[in-house]
Amino acid sequence: MLVDYSGNGPYCFSDALTMMFGRHSPGRAVLDVLSGVPFGLSIQSTGMVDQDLPFFCARDWLPPEGIANCVELLGWRFDLHGGSAEEAMALLHAATPERPVLAGPVEMGLLPHHPGLGQPIGADHHVVVFGVDGDLVLMHDPHGYPFATVPVDAFLTAWKADTVGYPVAPYTTRANFRQVHEVDVHTALRRSIPKAIALLDGPDSAATALRLADMVEAGLTRMQHKYLVEYQISGGAMRLTAAAALFGRIGCTGVANLLERQAKLTGALQLPLVTGNTARAANIFRELAPTYGQLRLALLQTAGLSYGLPDD
Repeated sequence: MLVDYSGNGPYCFSDALTMMFGRHSPGRAVLDVLSGVPFGLSIQSTGMVDQDLPFFCARDWLPPEGIANCVELLGWRFDLHGGSAEEAMALLHAATPERPVLAGPVEMGLLPHHPGLGQPIGADHHVVVFGVDGDLVLMHDPHGYPFATVPVDAFLTAWKADTVGYPVAPYTTRANFRQVHEVDVHTALRRSIPKAIALLDGPDSAATALRLADMVEAGLTRMQHKYLVEYQISGGAMRLTAAAALFGRIGCTGVANLLERQAKLTGALQLPLVTGNTARAANIFRELAPTYGQLRLALLQTAGLSYGLPDD
């Protein structure tokens, strides 16, 4: 049996989940949206990078919770393991193409098949393991490397995940994915709205957009610029585009229109940042700022809720 491959973009956990779900997967776009990652904007200092970096997600969003949320919303469960190298190795040896395991986060910089790295970079990553052959771990790496092999010792070192930007047990593994009840995508998306509202609560995202505008005008560091133009803008715009399409498909027109606006503004950042048009890039961030409150209000209205609205 073959584990179908999905990958080659900034979607490591949703591509990994797609592979774990197999033919039952609703697609990585749905998984991303259900995880909550498209909702919000933040600046964080994480992992090995001791400087403020932009993220097109809320400050309170983290991959472990995002994975758990989207799996549960779809009516699935998994067994979560972590902490023991011995248990981790037993899970790897028990993995097969019929019963793969999702390993992660792992430190991407310590995976030796990734060219040009070879040291921790603070980047969390998720892979699908389907066996061990001698001293090699057999896996699909959604960063664009199907049927990758990694020496067991190197994989265990990366799997400690002690350099990623959030607290997590070493050797975290999700196994035994199983469907406990059927949930259609329309229902799952509707049920995801309260979490999206919670991620947009407060002024953080709008304030972050305004702060990023100021940072662009003052001059981004090399790492901040690289992080935006090589990863965050493309990933953020793609996820917002997917969210707009999905909410439009289930009739949430107001929400979809605001997500589309955010997607267009986010995508429009790429050219001015690459070409050095800082005034244009700063203006785009300022245009983004009010959309987060507007999106939260639209989600509240869609859900038929009225709590948390500002006083007149």
